[in-house]
Amino acid sequence: MGETRGNGIYTIKQVSDVTGLSKQVIRKWEERYELVQPERLENGYRVYSEKDVNALLSVKILSEKGYSIKQAIEMMEKEPDNVGAIFIAEPPKLNKFNDYVIQLLEKGTYCNEGELNLILQQAYHQLGLDLFISNVVIPFLHEVGARWEREEWDEYQEAVSSMSVRDYLIQIRKTFQLREDAPVVIGACLPEENHELPMHIVLLQFMLRGWKTVLVGASPAPGAIESLVCKLKPKIVLLSASTTLPFERDPKLLRRLDQFAGEQDQVTFYIGGMGSHNYLKGKQLKSIHISNDLEEVFNTK
Repeated sequence: MGETRGNGIYTIKQVSDVTGLSKQVIRKWEERYELVQPERLENGYRVYSEKDVNALLSVKILSEKGYSIKQAIEMMEKEPDNVGAIFIAEPPKLNKFNDYVIQLLEKGTYCNEGELNLILQQAYHQLGLDLFISNVVIPFLHEVGARWEREEWDEYQEAVSSMSVRDYLIQIRKTFQLREDAPVVIGACLPEENHELPMHIVLLQFMLRGWKTVLVGASPAPGAIESLVCKLKPKIVLLSASTTLPFERDPKLLRRLDQFAGEQDQVTFYIGGMGSHNYLKGKQLKSIHISNDLEEVFNTK
């Protein structure tokens, strides 16, 4: 497989790798529906743009939702810059992918860890941390999860791609420079919770705002969170659960943490994540704030 050029120009094989569409389908949609209009090199080979890749991905996903190819194309033509609005009730929205995300999807298809890391480095140094997170990391991870759920990618492809991002975010956090007197925030996965990537992203967003961050990673031992809070005296503690497994395994977990939070006068506790919100529907906590709104947390006094 040829290397991605990284300039928004892709061969039909690369487009097929990224979209999951066969070369035959790509040519059919091009010739029958004029969905894309690739340029031709002097040797006759087609080359596709970033816009072409996004158009093919959008029609593919719309067709999987039950729309005919003709309907999908008509919907795109009516709102070419806002295809994601169709899926407001089904987050995450369908985003247009930039060149870095397209390259990552291509390398992730082949579980190429070295190339994944190189593209992440290039994106970070080119865009800076804020745009790197919002325009590359989050869209890429959303699409990785979607491809795994649609069974387009197997567990190994999902794991290699996700872990490559996680490892690179860890590198950034280790080298990020902050003031010695910066306030401290602890981010903690709950016991039995193994999805730590969302917390890495949240903590990096705190670092952008001048906070020192400490991560209690996947599935910490019972009592580890409380012990670290007593030792470090942070200003904020963020608790996270992407699944309901922590609460199912230990029904008294939240009660203990809520009681502990009430004993920490100078520390504000928040809990978030899809698992937490699903479990806490109709329930109330005395001392831990339930929130998925980062701006609310950033504004903590």
